[in-house]
Amino acid sequence: MIVKALRVIVGQLVVFISFITRPAPMQREPAAQAAVDKAASSLALYQFHGCPFCVKIRRTLRRLNLPVELRDASGNAEHRQTLLSEGGKIQVPCLRIEEDGQTRWLYESNAIRSYLEERFPA
Repeated sequence: MIVKALRVIVGQLVVFISFITRPAPMQREPAAQAAVDKAASSLALYQFHGCPFCVKIRRTLRRLNLPVELRDASGNAEHRQTLLSEGGKIQVPCLRIEEDGQTRWLYESNAIRSYLEERFPA
């Protein structure tokens, strides 16, 4: 019980610090941003709000100015079940990528960040 409470408190502290130090979104030409918006519509991030690794990915999304759908796998039973049944495990962050009619599930924050920075370069 104490460990869970401590985890929640630390998680909220991480979220707060991330909020006050968040990076500015990248500025693109309107046509380029429209293309990025369209490409990002095939992505969804399964995450827990207070998870520090998820915060890291949300900061990357903000910095790269990517409008990726965020799906809360802790507070939404449907998203949690989808993550388990389609992704194979309940581990966050997890990026769901739909490309060429195929769905890929990318785990690990460093792998997700590398993928996003490579696909949507500055």
